[in-house]
Amino acid sequence: MAIDTQTTITGPHTAAPQVDRLTGRAKLVLFVLCAAQFMVALDFSVLNVALPALGEDLGLSQSALQWAVTAFALPSGGFLLLFGRIADLFGRKKLFLTGLALFGTASLLATLAWDPASFLTGRALQGLGAAVIVPTGMSLLTTTFPEGPLRAKALGISGTLLSLGFTIGMVLGGIMTDTLGWRSTMGLLVLFAVIVLMLAPGLLPESRTPQRPRLDVPGAVTVTGGLLAVIYALSTAAQRGFGGADVWGTLIVGLALLVAFVIVESKASAPLVSLPMLKRRTVAWGNLGGLVTFSMMSAVIFVLTLYLQETLGLSSFETGLIFGVQGVASAVAGAYAARFIGRFGARRVLVGSLLGQGVFIAALLGLGSESGALLATVAVSLASMCHLGAIISYGVTVTSGVPNEEQGLATGLVTTTQQVGLTVGIPLLGVLATTQASLFDGVRTVLAIDAAIVVAAAALIGLGLRKRA
Repeated sequence: MAIDTQTTITGPHTAAPQVDRLTGRAKLVLFVLCAAQFMVALDFSVLNVALPALGEDLGLSQSALQWAVTAFALPSGGFLLLFGRIADLFGRKKLFLTGLALFGTASLLATLAWDPASFLTGRALQGLGAAVIVPTGMSLLTTTFPEGPLRAKALGISGTLLSLGFTIGMVLGGIMTDTLGWRSTMGLLVLFAVIVLMLAPGLLPESRTPQRPRLDVPGAVTVTGGLLAVIYALSTAAQRGFGGADVWGTLIVGLALLVAFVIVESKASAPLVSLPMLKRRTVAWGNLGGLVTFSMMSAVIFVLTLYLQETLGLSSFETGLIFGVQGVASAVAGAYAARFIGRFGARRVLVGSLLGQGVFIAALLGLGSESGALLATVAVSLASMCHLGAIISYGVTVTSGVPNEEQGLATGLVTTTQQVGLTVGIPLLGVLATTQASLFDGVRTVLAIDAAIVVAAAALIGLGLRKRA
């Protein structure tokens, strides 16, 4: 039976149709949702190599350039849970379209920016739009495509494009900045937003929970404030290290707010995050796997970029080619991940993928101070294939068995894990590479710690997800 992507999931007895293949319309729905996720992933990396040119043009100092990244990361990570829950209550499609419109308008402002303030305002609004698009897009995907092979296939395609978006952004950023200028990187995002916004209204189904409980305002304030403070502290530490009193002060405030959030949620009648849901082994351990795979892989990409350019002396274009190979490898992994999940189960694939990611990161310890481009290409590509398997299987693990009315909560956790992982990996480990006397020694230190964390996490998650007798 073909999927009916026009079904509105609003009634308490509405059930997603069970299917085993994607129809033409379902492919269009998936294209729209994946294009939006790809656009957000692209925004994470497309500007990175353009920062020097941007700073020179707008008058941003070297120390202030970090805000081009931080201004986006703060709202995109901090508001995810809040908007995921608002979408559950008031309509995921409606909020998804609003997020697209905000993201496109913000990208246009960043493209036309005339001074640092206007540019950073555009970046912050882009982040806010991303915080709306990511959880609503994931909720629409998991409520439109029924649990089983079809959802696994959809998540596989989405995860592949997510990884490709980050990688392609690094390559495109360099090419577009050299040929068209840094503003073209932001203009590309405007084009993406307009295309998706034109297609989405007629294709996407509306989806919301059947009841509308009151919004958990105390929970929203504490979790959003806590995430904003923690992400700000870690982003600042990535630039200046952990020695500043403001870094530690903000970090402590953020952690205190997150503790307060847990207390608030335990007493709320309609919590933003269902603590019983977090007690589910699949949700808790699956999200840990997502946090580890995203944070540790982002740190590897960061230090490898430094190694290839600063230690081996490769150009930005040559470095981009290496990561282009990595992107192709990720695409291959994404194409087959759903089959592996269908055959072996999401839990086994998650543990195996994390283990493989850790092993291939450890292989990078064989890099030399004068040569190593070939080893870097092969090892990071294989690690990325495992990373893609972990991304897809953790999403399937967390959302499996969750009723439609709670999909926004589940996918909110999934996407928050994703965004926080992308944000904290570089501050936590990348700073070790840049603060040691020798960059090469710093890179090796980061790779060793990174590999150890991933392998240890694979072992813990394997034990945590083990079926009980």
